[in-house]
Amino acid sequence: MKIILGPASTQLGKQVAQTLKAETVPVAFKTFPDGENYLRLEGQLQNEDVAIVQTTSPPQDTRLIQLALMADSAKRNGAKKVTAIVPYLAYARQDRIFLQGEPISAETIARMLKAAGVEQLITVNVHQDKVLSHFPFPARSVSAIPLLAEYFVKKGHAKAFALSPDKGAIHIAEEARKILGGECGYLEKNRDRYTGQVSMEMKTLDIKSKTVIIFDDIVSSGGTIVAAAKILKELNPQRIYVACVHPLLIGKAERLILQTGVEEIVGTDSVPSSVSKVSLAPVISRELAR
Repeated sequence: MKIILGPASTQLGKQVAQTLKAETVPVAFKTFPDGENYLRLEGQLQNEDVAIVQTTSPPQDTRLIQLALMADSAKRNGAKKVTAIVPYLAYARQDRIFLQGEPISAETIARMLKAAGVEQLITVNVHQDKVLSHFPFPARSVSAIPLLAEYFVKKGHAKAFALSPDKGAIHIAEEARKILGGECGYLEKNRDRYTGQVSMEMKTLDIKSKTVIIFDDIVSSGGTIVAAAKILKELNPQRIYVACVHPLLIGKAERLILQTGVEEIVGTDSVPSSVSKVSLAPVISRELAR
């Protein structure tokens, strides 16, 4: 297998290739003055299985087009099978119709990638696993929650309380608890379907004088985490941390979260950022080696 180093995930792709002892395929790319993308695969792919490592975090449309172009180029240059490794899968949260006239954007993206030549997709902590069942090729999601929990164990926070910001994601807190060895729980969250405004309700949680780690799959605007941290502060924990797989941290999100008293935000390199302290290379490499 050869690893194609997508422009959005070059460093992660190199780490995956190093773990697998696989050859890398660099990508030359540029943006034309009118905004169109250009790229060229710099390697021989004839009769090779290839894996393209390319996250599709913002600017997601640019990165999706780059992914499609790389898949098309790989097939045109003789690749036997093309697997897309997409740590953060853009549009995955747009997986159903709420209001008349809406598309199912996740399925639209999947059809586009199939047309470009993608034959298999591996992503990380997709928001809802069931969306992948509608893809026109094999697609699966792996979890980075154990890697995040292990980070905190190594930092001396074993037995910390693993918290999910809403009941629907309690499975994330439960997954983290298995590594941390402490307790877990969740808050009650409501989101307005039209405005996106988040509100939370107080729950009885025994976290007084304990270390609490809020685990979530995606932190975007930070509104959910800010609301959760403010509620937790009223329950007098010893300290609060935030762990997320996909640290989008749009705009002032990081600053707003830290202003609530959160001591540290820890994310993965699914979305390269200043808080990307945990690499996905181990979990991706294991999945490719299956």
